Amino acid sequence: MLEDVKKLREQTGAGMLDCKKALQESNGDLEQAVVWLREKGIMKAAKKQERIAAEGLCDVLAQDDKAVIFEVNCETDFVSKNEKFRNNILEIRNYLLNSDVNTYEEALQGNMGTETLDSYITSMTATIGEKISFRRFTKLVKGSNEIFGTYIHMGGKIASLVLVDGDNQEVAKDIAMHVAAMNPKYITSDEVSEEEKEQEAKIAKEQAINEGKPEAIAEKMVAGRVLKYVKEISLVEQPFVKDPSMTVGELAKKNGLVIKKMVRYEVGEGMEKRQDNFEEEVKKQLGE
Repeated sequence: MLEDVKKLREQTGAGMLDCKKALQESNGDLEQAVVWLREKGIMKAAKKQERIAAEGLCDVLAQDDKAVIFEVNCETDFVSKNEKFRNNILEIRNYLLNSDVNTYEEALQGNMGTETLDSYITSMTATIGEKISFRRFTKLVKGSNEIFGTYIHMGGKIASLVLVDGDNQEVAKDIAMHVAAMNPKYITSDEVSEEEKEQEAKIAKEQAINEGKPEAIAEKMVAGRVLKYVKEISLVEQPFVKDPSMTVGELAKKNGLVIKKMVRYEVGEGMEKRQDNFEEEVKKQLGE
């Protein structure tokens, strides 16, 4: 059976579980298994997996003592606004929040009811007609003295989640909004590694020299520029986006909060973007 699953996977590009089910449904007949995959739209969906999917949605939800933030990608912004796609996102969100999965592999193979998330994504691809991919997720669990802050920006293009010690839900949401808007890399400057500081020092020195400063002067400018850089990427050091007269750290302290964790997802960040070629698309539609 395992050897046949491997052959069917190589032949069709479908996932291991789909190939296994296809063989079970066709009593081990490879040709009939291919037919079954075609009938279910899985082969068509598998072929789409080579395409670029860098659009999509991020979503976040906090409920009781758990919170989840995740990203699902599609090929076009048009599909990301589609009602069916958005309903699928809600199904995935509920599954992630209410299941015990904690790793990406566990999430893909976890049971959504009648199928795994992996199969569900394949079905979405077949039904919607674009490559759909489940990219990433993070789950957080809060303690008795902690609360979550969540924020969704631009209808799901950016989502953020913070875990804070304290009890001010409005400010926790404001901090999550700031995270979404300003994209800090770290919560505090202590989290910035020495390697990153050294790299920034090299860049700062080169910039100063390129500005025409003598090397001795450039050396003296480095410390200040590195300090400025570290503050710019640290959440608690950033001026609060709704009131730049105070930092986020000052806002939190004023309201009795301590920021413990933060997660920010932006659709397609770090991914290769799809480059549409209108002429080629027209030719495809015309069958040329």
